[in-house]
This record gives sequence, structure tokens and C-alpha cells, in this order.
Amino acid sequence: MKTLIVGYGSPIRGDDALGPLAADRLAALDLGDGIEVASRHVLTAEMVADLADKALVIFLDAAVDIAPGEVRCQALEPDEHAVSTMAHFLDPRELLAWCETLYQRVPETYLVTGGGDSFDYASYELTPAAEQAIERMLACVGRLLEQGRAASHGQISSSGSHLRA
Repeated sequence: MKTLIVGYGSPIRGDDALGPLAADRLAALDLGDGIEVASRHVLTAEMVADLADKALVIFLDAAVDIAPGEVRCQALEPDEHAVSTMAHFLDPRELLAWCETLYQRVPETYLVTGGGDSFDYASYELTPAAEQAIERMLACVGRLLEQGRAASHGQISSSGSHLRA
């Protein structure tokens, strides 16, 4: 199953580096055929083409709306109301809306977020809570990949349910 995992966030804003650092750790593993891992500072419109031929997409990011160290995994749908004229950065739901508009398809998509504690300037330095979140984020990605593999072999149905890490 063609899969794309994208970690995004600012590497110089402390725990905002959660997404890219989690992606870097995943990229160092043998995840199997058909799985691409990317690390980005921001999500840009150019990424829409990368989503178009994927069956599964997983975004990794830091969050300020959950407790430090906690992890949330949620299914995402395109949101045409989220589409903006911002060319420098986009929300994952905006990318999905563009994918739906341009390619008439949307991959099964999840957002895995880890709660950060400090977003001050600190190049690639995470707080202890964020370090714990990375491990939980990687476990959540592992479950999503297994679910995707099983679904592609007809073993389970892949509903857009919300998962908790």
C-alpha cells in the first residue's frame, strides 16, 4: 500500500520540532515497501501531488491544545472551508481539499499530534514531555500502518475512526 508519512514543524522552536524529529526516526527504520517518509518545516501546496497517488497519509505535528507528552491520533477529512490564499503554509485538511479538487480523490489520512511544553527558540531540543510524546507518536504510527496493511489484505475494514495513543 502506497503510504506517505509527513512530519512537520519548526526545528528551531523547541517542541514544535516533534513532527520532523518523529519523521526522522521513522525514516531510519525499515518500514517496508511503498512507505515514504518526509520531514518538512511547513506544509506547502506542492505537496498535493504527493498525496494524490497514496492510499494512506499520516501527518505528524506538535500540539498546544493537548497536555505535554500526550498524543492524539485523529482521522482527517478535506475541509473546503479551510482553504485559504496562504501560499507559505497549509493545514493538512487544506491539502486534502486541494487533492480532492485537483485529483478527485482523497487518501485515508490521519493527524498524529504530540503535546509540547515549550515552543521557545531551541534548535532541535525537546522537553522531556515531548521526548515521551515522540515514543507514543511512533507507536500510533505503527498501529496505523498495521491497520492499513491489514485493510489492504481484506482483513479489517479501515473506517475513519479516531484512535488514541
